[in-house]
Amino acid sequence: MKEAHASEAGRRKPRVLANGKAPVDHARIVRAVREILLAVGEDPDREGLQETPDRVARMYAELFVGLHQEPRDFLKKVFTQKYNEMVLVKDIGFESMCEHHLLPFIGKAHIAYLPNGKIVGLSKLGRVVESLARRPQVQERMTEELADLLMKELDARGVAVVLEATHTCMTIRGIRKPDSICTTSAMRGGFSIHESTRAELMALIYGGRR
Repeated sequence: MKEAHASEAGRRKPRVLANGKAPVDHARIVRAVREILLAVGEDPDREGLQETPDRVARMYAELFVGLHQEPRDFLKKVFTQKYNEMVLVKDIGFESMCEHHLLPFIGKAHIAYLPNGKIVGLSKLGRVVESLARRPQVQERMTEELADLLMKELDARGVAVVLEATHTCMTIRGIRKPDSICTTSAMRGGFSIHESTRAELMALIYGGRR
């Protein structure tokens, strides 16, 4: 009965993408999680763990959905608009997975750009952040990817990205420093060239903080 239960969980039909392929190999993850539970000395067939491999498989499909998305697709729709000042969206929450330990890092993104005759819907910036976060990541690369993608797709005069995040790989294990926050930034175009533009950005992001 126990083996039958595990097999049933592994046979559940996963969500299917438009191309007809499953976003993750659900059954393979189920088998792998069972092996991990056995390897650490647990009984994957006891009541509290019987459905855990299936839950983990569904969780990974959700957490890594960005692997099966193209972030630039969210930036295809732009609007012609004469606006020469900074556009800033700050405190965009995100959750990502550190690729070194497969533990979450959670934080906020602050994104600014200098339009060059066209603007993008503000919600699209949030969608791009979500897409790049929902995959195995490192914060440094995610910061650079966001800046380069926005600079190219928006044909902007400048782009700035600042990420702040808490990494559970150093708060719940290892050195265990729960109050630590990692901040990364990437400046492109006008933000990289003009110190006054960077100063305005930082004032807008952090000016109200004590």
